[in-house]
Amino acid sequence: MSIAGPDLPVPRVLEVGDAFDGAYAISELHAGRFLETLDEPALRLLLPALLRTLDALRLVPLPTYAGCRWCTDGLTDGTSWRDWLLAALVDNPDDRVGGWRATLAASAELDHLFVEGERALRALLGACPELRHVLHLDLLNRNVLVADDGRSFEAIFDWGCTTYGDFLYEIAWFTFWAPWHRGLAAVDFRGEIRRHYAAIDLDVPNFDERLRCYEVHIGLTHLAYCAFAGGETDLLAVARRLQEVLELPLPPQPPAR
Repeated sequence: MSIAGPDLPVPRVLEVGDAFDGAYAISELHAGRFLETLDEPALRLLLPALLRTLDALRLVPLPTYAGCRWCTDGLTDGTSWRDWLLAALVDNPDDRVGGWRATLAASAELDHLFVEGERALRALLGACPELRHVLHLDLLNRNVLVADDGRSFEAIFDWGCTTYGDFLYEIAWFTFWAPWHRGLAAVDFRGEIRRHYAAIDLDVPNFDERLRCYEVHIGLTHLAYCAFAGGETDLLAVARRLQEVLELPLPPQPPAR
């Protein structure tokens, strides 16, 4: 709520507390269309607002108040942004998704893909600056509502994945997942972002290398998650998208059943 503004409409939380061996939060009700459901005309109509929101997110002052989870997530205790990127590629048995590496290793194709992806990521790390911007990291998962006018956002919620890092990671979220969403798939979002940054005179060194590094990272981490979750369809879809990013031969289609 503390970062809410005209271009960051964060719903007001009315109550939080403990219940059922967990916790709850009740926020104001908002209605609208989910961002990822928009077709091409609707997304182009919304694009100026989306660019403003991404700018607003990039300009959010980093919170410093006591107890802030963002301030203790490993990126303010001496851990670098690059270390954070690499840490997600280690299968920690104590994590809630632990055990994914063995699943990938059981498939020669997936194991090779992961190794190639990690190699590419390490080669690109040098281009990634040690920036600290607030990242939502989940803007395409039914967490953004578009207002009825189609030209603005109604609400942006579920900030549970938030961390600090290079603002281009948020852009990579859109470019990596674009094939899953018809509006994004029809819009050259990478080109739109580059033109927007040029228009506002924002210098973004190593744009292509940074964006590619983060796309590879998103592919690798979601390959790991899908291996943990056990969804073969999702796993193969992420694998094929990661191979597109890496410009590797696509995996064979599963046999018909």
